[in-house]
Amino acid sequence: MARGKLRIYLGAAPGVGKTYAMLSEAHRRIERGTDCVVAFVEHHARPRTEVMLHGLEQIPRRELEYRDTTFTEMDVDAVLARRPRVALVDELAHTNVPGSRNAKRWQDVGELLAAGIDVVSTVNIQHLESLGDVVESITGVRQQETVPDEVVRRADQIELVDMSPEALRRRMAHGNVYKPDKVDAALSNYFRPGNLTALRELALLWVADRVDEYLTEYRSEHRVSKIWGSRERIVVGLTGGPEGRTLLRRAARLAEKGAGGEVLAVYISRSDGLTGGSPKELAVQRTLVEDLGGTFHHVVGDDIPAALLDFARGVNATQIVLGVSRRKSWQYAFGPGVGATVARESGPDLDVHLITHDEAGKGRGLPVARGARLGRGRILWGWIVGVLGPVLLTALLDGFAPDVGLANDMLLFLTFTVAAALLGGLVPALASAVAGSLLLNWFFTPPVHTLTIADPQNIVAIAIFIGVAVSVASVVDLAARRTHQAARLRAESEILSFLAGDVLRGETSLEALLERVRETFAIESVALLERESEVEPWTCAGSVGAQPCRCPEDADVDVPVGDHMALALSGRVLPAEDRRVLAAFAAQAAVVLDRRRLREEAHRARALAEGNRIRTALLAAVSHDLRTPLAGIKAAVSSLRSDDVAWSEEDQAELLAAIEEGADRLDHLVGNLLDMSRLQTGTVTPIVREIDLDEVVPMALGGVPEDSVELDIPETLPMVVVDKGLLERVVANVVENAVKYSTRETVMVSASALGERVEVRVVDRGPGVPDEAKERIFEPFQRHGDAPRGTGVGLGLAVARGFADAMGGTLTAEDTPGGGLTMVLSLRRAVGRGGGSAGGVGDAGDEGSVGVSVVGVGERGVSSRGVVAGEPEGPGEAEERVAGVS
Repeated sequence: MARGKLRIYLGAAPGVGKTYAMLSEAHRRIERGTDCVVAFVEHHARPRTEVMLHGLEQIPRRELEYRDTTFTEMDVDAVLARRPRVALVDELAHTNVPGSRNAKRWQDVGELLAAGIDVVSTVNIQHLESLGDVVESITGVRQQETVPDEVVRRADQIELVDMSPEALRRRMAHGNVYKPDKVDAALSNYFRPGNLTALRELALLWVADRVDEYLTEYRSEHRVSKIWGSRERIVVGLTGGPEGRTLLRRAARLAEKGAGGEVLAVYISRSDGLTGGSPKELAVQRTLVEDLGGTFHHVVGDDIPAALLDFARGVNATQIVLGVSRRKSWQYAFGPGVGATVARESGPDLDVHLITHDEAGKGRGLPVARGARLGRGRILWGWIVGVLGPVLLTALLDGFAPDVGLANDMLLFLTFTVAAALLGGLVPALASAVAGSLLLNWFFTPPVHTLTIADPQNIVAIAIFIGVAVSVASVVDLAARRTHQAARLRAESEILSFLAGDVLRGETSLEALLERVRETFAIESVALLERESEVEPWTCAGSVGAQPCRCPEDADVDVPVGDHMALALSGRVLPAEDRRVLAAFAAQAAVVLDRRRLREEAHRARALAEGNRIRTALLAAVSHDLRTPLAGIKAAVSSLRSDDVAWSEEDQAELLAAIEEGADRLDHLVGNLLDMSRLQTGTVTPIVREIDLDEVVPMALGGVPEDSVELDIPETLPMVVVDKGLLERVVANVVENAVKYSTRETVMVSASALGERVEVRVVDRGPGVPDEAKERIFEPFQRHGDAPRGTGVGLGLAVARGFADAMGGTLTAEDTPGGGLTMVLSLRRAVGRGGGSAGGVGDAGDEGSVGVSVVGVGERGVSSRGVVAGEPEGPGEAEERVAGVS
């Protein structure tokens, strides 16, 4: 059965109309006679989207019970039983209700595709897994519902649904996206113009990269060698000279003129001589191109212009930037140079820029060595000079100068033999020596026109001629081979030099190193394979290229690294002389892999060290802060049990009160320690439900004096989805801190609804906290400023933030106008009075969050974000939820 095809409408931001576009596509397919059904589409009460559902067959949804609430999800079994040609599945990143057959909707879509059903789906750019951190840094909102990038990449078609920020904000203002009471909060928070512009750029760049991958794959499959200028790629040819810096900066400016332009610097190791670039200068230029956002490539090539053009066409470059030649005028007699050759042979699909620089015309500093490998052209000229030259010389001497003497004739013939050796090597020179000796014998050695030599001196002369010719040819050939060997060794040393630089910097990733191997040796794929023992199967630790090998036996070239690791290459068989450099690459790949694993172990070690630090701080807290209330309790109990003093009823009551106060302090400190331990071990599991804030906040104030807090919680506030006990602890810890550090007036606790948020502000006039310490106050065992010892172990705010994170909320600090500190607790909003999802599981229209802001300065402790193992985000966490989040 053929696998179904996946088409994805990728939204640049919530509300751009991707669901509408998907439904429009469904109507077009139905008009063409395609069997198309709606497996799951959420219209979010948008009238125009809801109208588009009319006329489309909808598969009934499956109802699921979760925490006393009924939710609906896509019925995968019903869709498979119906077996339509095309199924519409909205919100690919959606998290299903617990109890569903799959945790994520993209897994449901995978089942439909495997059954041969085509799927049309939607997803927003902020829900891609790889962009989570970037989106959070832009919008301040961490997307809990994500889809792996690979799922979207494997789609057969991806269509970007885009809209300018101004148009999207106008659409929202007209009420086409959210209800009127939600528009103001959305426009002032998530849907700010800057946020929308950044998300739009992310979407365009991501889609551009995918298109580039498809284009590269298509060109490879169809063997397209001609350059398609779909994207500006500028190749900079480096020689290792100081002019390279000028070329790189000029190329970067050219790339900036075209959106998405790339700069690829390439250094081709010369294999036609001993001269080359300065390794130090190349290292500087490599750093420069990487700072400019480009990439550096090192390629070995015999013919520099051909290698440069092959590289440019291989990466689908559109422009080549070269420097004006540094050769002096007289050196052009030996050839037009690399720049002129590249410009002549580039063809109409490549633009070549020759950039002037300060080094032009100053010479290369060292003479240019001759070729190491004799090309076909030189060998052909060697045969022409070695064979035809003596023939022409014979005709000339026989017709115009027959009496110049045998010695002079031999010197003239020897000249052609030497020329043939210099041009074509040993074989043409030997042929020239043989031809010259025969011609000398036939035409110029008496008796002429015979191969007989009458004078013994002439026999010696011709023998010397042949010996000299062979000797010269051998010396020239040996010099050529030695030159080739020296050039190859230089190329190897340059490659090893770059490799050593990577080792010292420790920057190269395994994939980048394997890509370097693939580029250097011009092969199709490289894989680093490893196994535990001789009997275990091979596993791939990293690979680049198409269809990498899965075992060394399948490779064209394999290099063992130790007993249980091997570097496998496929594409062509490499000569044995390349294995030395290849072995160095293999050893470095093993080092990079070990370094990566060591980093992972170091990360785990840091986590253990952090745990040790917490335990050390805990011991310090136990040794001081916990002993203080214990000492007070012991002193009061000892006094009451003393027979030497007759205590009055007032004194007894005071001592009993001291015991009770000390026990309460001790219980509070131990409770915070236990709570921090639970947060550190990730064992906090909130049981969330819908509650009203006026049920929790008054109860959380039981530990503070009644006249120290002024409370104002409106009854009309929306309900929130929280764990009641955890929320009470969060509010209690923060409010107690506010009261403790309040220096003037009473603490004001008020609540109000603002768009999609509800803010409870507890305002004191304490000393406040500077900006650089606002995050530090959430660290465990931290107390800000000159807080007196004995007032706590510094866990109040750390526990509060940890519990807030466990419930899916956030706790942050901000300044209070006029002095003081504001703590902002943001919680999810529930279905009912204001919409949302119960228990974190609801529809995609779930947008709001409840913000609880508490002002005050208290025990300073660190964010437990990401440490607490709380409830997973509900499947309703989709695009519109972000509307009210600032």
